[in-house]
Amino acid sequence: MDRKKYRGFLISNFNVDNFAGYLNNNEDFPLVKAVAAPFNQVLQVLTDKSLECWKDNPDFAVIWACPEGVIESFSHIINYKTVPLDKILKEVDEYSSLLLDICGRVKAVFIPSWVFPHYHRGLGMLDMKDGIGVSNTLMRMNLRLSENLGRSSNIYLLNTSRWVNIAGKKAFDPKVWYMGKIAFGNEVFIEAAKDTKSALSGVIGSSRKLIILDLDDTLWGGILGDAGLENIILGGHDPVGEAYVDFQRALKSLTNRGILLAIASKNEEGAALEAIRHHPEMVLRTDDFAAWKINWQDKAQNIVDLVSSLNLGLQSAVFIDDNPVERARIREALPEVFVPEWPEDKMLYRSALLSLHCFDQPSISKEDIERPMMYVTERQREDLKRKIGSFDEWLRSLKIRVKAEELNNIDLQRSAQLLNKTNQMNLTTRRMTESELADWVKDGSRKLWTFRVMDKFSDSGLTGIISLEVNNNIGEIVDFVLSCRVLGRKIEEAMIYAVIKYAEFLRLDEIYAKYI
Repeated sequence: MDRKKYRGFLISNFNVDNFAGYLNNNEDFPLVKAVAAPFNQVLQVLTDKSLECWKDNPDFAVIWACPEGVIESFSHIINYKTVPLDKILKEVDEYSSLLLDICGRVKAVFIPSWVFPHYHRGLGMLDMKDGIGVSNTLMRMNLRLSENLGRSSNIYLLNTSRWVNIAGKKAFDPKVWYMGKIAFGNEVFIEAAKDTKSALSGVIGSSRKLIILDLDDTLWGGILGDAGLENIILGGHDPVGEAYVDFQRALKSLTNRGILLAIASKNEEGAALEAIRHHPEMVLRTDDFAAWKINWQDKAQNIVDLVSSLNLGLQSAVFIDDNPVERARIREALPEVFVPEWPEDKMLYRSALLSLHCFDQPSISKEDIERPMMYVTERQREDLKRKIGSFDEWLRSLKIRVKAEELNNIDLQRSAQLLNKTNQMNLTTRRMTESELADWVKDGSRKLWTFRVMDKFSDSGLTGIISLEVNNNIGEIVDFVLSCRVLGRKIEEAMIYAVIKYAEFLRLDEIYAKYI
């Protein structure tokens, strides 16, 4: 796992030293070195481009401000003065412009949303009333901030309310404010550090993409081999059975974000698949799983084989198993696989899954949403391959079409996502934001092509990127990125062919690439 420390800059109108401490001392990936800007100088730091902090081009910045400190009108609202909503939102627009202006100075910007201490009841029964309530106004301010920042591809609004809800009564302590100008309790900073690191992991392309699941006492209750299909605990008028069904629903919902599911179970494959296909209360069916290894072999080896068959890396996988012995085995044998502690209480499975911090991603594309189904069609291709036998004949039978075109604004988001998320088939694994990528290709000596792949089973979408930089009549292939979904079909040869044809057109002397 990468041991690089990602440099961050914390800008706030309250004391964030505790927050910096939780970020810097958390040993989970990615490692962080965060420093705080001068206290209570949010607007000064945002507007002064000459400051040393911006010259270092930090990996990320967190701008965390109490709303009354940056939106003057809101300070009047909390003192029960009447301020037109239009005036408040105009100030939010002006503040948003300052935030948008720093996009080019830092790779990623995280903005915790505005919250207000729970002990301040605002107008009480009128606090949600349109036009006067403190809570109503703050909700509108956050919504306007979200709309404004949505124009940027590298600014992300984080949900502070979630951190406050987890901390409960410990979220705010007036005493620590007066003693050290600390706006929140440590429980808030702990959750903020977790979410910030998870967001950073998503930005650098290290979010998890695959959940590998055990079956017995994990997807259903009981041991299938002992109880039989009709006696496993799943659904029905039973609180534990209902909890298993809800856990499966939560897993299925993650596939709508492009997360893949797989099975690694010690079981008889035929019986297990029979249960998955035919048990009336099963939410997940075989088409919901990208792959499975159901046998009596070592789970560590099965996981290696599973991940390899999906053309993913171990760093993409999460392993969920009710058995602490199996969890310990995978942690020791495969440290790149994330193995969360799992609750003994079956009724906590769903909440444990939904609270994991490892699936954050900076955007969700059409290709992400369709990814699980693409793996189902890949199984169909493999079935056809086994029937036909000849590799070349199989390729011809797929009726593959590859479309190459120069990078355009429509494909910019997906191209940046592919560049940042692909670890396996990636020439240099360099990471760039959308704006950085767009700026890079503006240079007349550079070209970047995208590749879309289709066959008779499905449209795999934008799955390849190749870029070329020309100097002194020599071309360097800077990026060569190919999604694991289309490996093994000679797409990579088509990509190289396209670049060579362009080099011949320019009459270059040579082309080379550096593999990192």
